[in-house]
Amino acid sequence: MAESEQRVPRPHVVILGGGFAGIYAARGLRDAPVRVTLIDRRNHHLFQPMLYQVAAAALSPSDIASPIRSIVSGQPNTDVVLGEVTAIDPAAKRIELGDSGSISYDYLVCAPGSRHSYFGHEEWESAAPGLKSVEDALEIRRRVLIAFERAEREPDPAVRRALLTFVVVGGGPTGVEMAGTLAELRKYALRKDFRHIDPQEAVVMLVEGGDRLLSAYPEELQRKTVTILERLGVDVRFRTLVTEVRRDGVIASGVEIPSHCIIWAAGNLASPILRTLGAPLDRAGRVIVEPDCTIPAHPEVFVLGDAAIYRDRDLKTGAEGVLPNIAPVAIQMGQYAARIIRDEVRNIPKDPIAADPRLTARIPFNLSRESRRPFRYWNKGQLAVIGRGQAVADIWRFHFSGFLAWLIWVFVHVFFLIGFRNRFVVLFEWAYSYITFRRGARLITGETAEHPVAVAGVPAGR
Repeated sequence: MAESEQRVPRPHVVILGGGFAGIYAARGLRDAPVRVTLIDRRNHHLFQPMLYQVAAAALSPSDIASPIRSIVSGQPNTDVVLGEVTAIDPAAKRIELGDSGSISYDYLVCAPGSRHSYFGHEEWESAAPGLKSVEDALEIRRRVLIAFERAEREPDPAVRRALLTFVVVGGGPTGVEMAGTLAELRKYALRKDFRHIDPQEAVVMLVEGGDRLLSAYPEELQRKTVTILERLGVDVRFRTLVTEVRRDGVIASGVEIPSHCIIWAAGNLASPILRTLGAPLDRAGRVIVEPDCTIPAHPEVFVLGDAAIYRDRDLKTGAEGVLPNIAPVAIQMGQYAARIIRDEVRNIPKDPIAADPRLTARIPFNLSRESRRPFRYWNKGQLAVIGRGQAVADIWRFHFSGFLAWLIWVFVHVFFLIGFRNRFVVLFEWAYSYITFRRGARLITGETAEHPVAVAGVPAGR
């Protein structure tokens, strides 16, 4: 490389978040003449659409997670920082880190993801964990398996019924998939493992405040979903609003439901870091972005994935609406932002600048949205798995369910897994589970004596 080229500072792209949007943005900048810094408070990328399978003991965390450093190890222009961002200053083009450090940028790709929302009742989280991280999934798996273990030793029928009642709150894709896989766990995988209880007597209850499951799907698939869940033995309750959550149960529409295992799948709340951008937010804290996925007055700041509210016109129906916070949207947003940045940095004048190339380059032209084509989401369809060999599919104009939909779901999810090992292991685990009706990850980790049970003359807690 010529000396003059070496002295030209490369524009610095900072990516916040190693989720789908962040990873695909980083991948899209692999060969771009930029420096990339990818920041996340965890060291791994998580394939969230299959997280519920970790919670239900079908897969291990390593099957659906990959170290971020490994993912970008073949990209010499990309650095990875393990840290937590505490503030963003768009005016100064700088972010602040929790360890008192700061990083300047020319472009910022902000994709910090979201957490579950308890609608102002954050105290419910300890009793009803959501499902957004590996830690969440392992905690839910622990609670589910411990409930069966304690029921095996519990002499009181009322307490045993409460231990064997599993309540899933929320009828979206996560709630439906979680309820279906719990029903299969007790019906197939655990049916021969206990001597004093029959796991098939466990109650799986899906509580939804509205009158539909999978509200973004066509009505015929919503009805089919209810039919499949009920066939699996799931107790589906509509128009049932949860007003109180305790460790020993919930109160929903005035009815007390005793349960020692409650799973929250009822809402999302955006990362609080977005408030420091000074951009307009919706009620869930998501940024209302411009047609190019940036914030007003700052075309160099992209907000993507779960952090963004984007209004788009459906290419199939022509109807306008807000894009859903799902993986395909985040992936396409990440690819779009990378494409915009690649195109713009190629137009930077090649005049050498007498400066340290490790410093942030100030882009010597004014960014303008006028030259950018708006983001357009290509809706390839929606898939939701409900149980063994059962799924629903909304693909273009085709709406169908059953084994074919399940096979497509398997193919799509394995395809988007990052890493050959993960794809191979997940296929093997699914094949093993499908043939043997068993789960291979039924390990209890963490504290198991949170609620001691008295047995055979031994005082509880001893």
